[in-house]
Amino acid sequence: MSNHDLPPADQLPFWRELIADALAPLSLNESTGAVGFPASASVLDLGSVRVGGFTSPPVDLDRTWADIRRSDPGTYQLAFVTGSELWVSQRRQDSGFVGGDMVLFDLSYPFEGGVPDRGPADVVILQIPRAEMPLHPDKVHRLLAQPLSANTGMGAILAQFLRSLHSHGPDCDQRDLASLGTIALDLAGACLAQHLGCYADLPAESRQQALLARVNAFIDHNIGDPDLKPATIAAHHHISLRSLHALHRQQGETVSASIRRRRLEGCHTDLTDPRLRQRSIGAIAARWGFRNLPDFSRAFRAAYGRTPSEARRAVGRDG
Repeated sequence: MSNHDLPPADQLPFWRELIADALAPLSLNESTGAVGFPASASVLDLGSVRVGGFTSPPVDLDRTWADIRRSDPGTYQLAFVTGSELWVSQRRQDSGFVGGDMVLFDLSYPFEGGVPDRGPADVVILQIPRAEMPLHPDKVHRLLAQPLSANTGMGAILAQFLRSLHSHGPDCDQRDLASLGTIALDLAGACLAQHLGCYADLPAESRQQALLARVNAFIDHNIGDPDLKPATIAAHHHISLRSLHALHRQQGETVSASIRRRRLEGCHTDLTDPRLRQRSIGAIAARWGFRNLPDFSRAFRAAYGRTPSEARRAVGRDG
């Protein structure tokens, strides 16, 4: 959804109506006095939770008790700020300028906020029903209008998941979207619990989903290490090898199969990238953790029905 094709005088009124529908009624005013307010948004339903992507010029925000009486969806908003900074003030807490991190606010309470005059803000917002948040509101409220790191721990995993949902979620079918919504809820709960130091308060299912996300992130980060094995992964996460295998069965493949699949996918991506045509097949295989070139070639052919050289030549013919 975009207002770019509207006359400049109509852009801000349209955006107010869109925000009222996608989030909740609130006041929006241009902070620069410029004519026109080009903005865009997308909203993805994931069952009980939603992910919204918003690109907005500088703006001042204000939600009052009168707005809440008009409409209270009863949701937390966890915003991952990827563009220009924004700020939020709620319940006597102030985030300061947040950029590259996340900030939480509650639509059931008044708040103020804004995007300063530093260029447009790109924000991915996870909308979570208060009733489904696996933490007590008194604890969650400690984190309102506070910057939450998107670069370490569960915050980094959640931010990457939100970025991927925003980019690729529209390509998923409805059944997959509902499952992704459950995962998003579990990761959000784990992220907030980590900041609060109350991880044990989470339901067992949420803790298990968060652990699986940490395991997958560890595999992705270390996929180029030829010594990456299930035992290494289990030791890093302080769980038994048996527990790791049981956890990974949720994904329908063994840990070793998952490692091999990701390595092969990485090699396939590099081999079919024209920009990497000068890089040798052996170098690409080594980059993704394959020590033995003949073993890699056999595995690649079994997965893709052609050798690494044939995959590379096919790209050349297509070009």
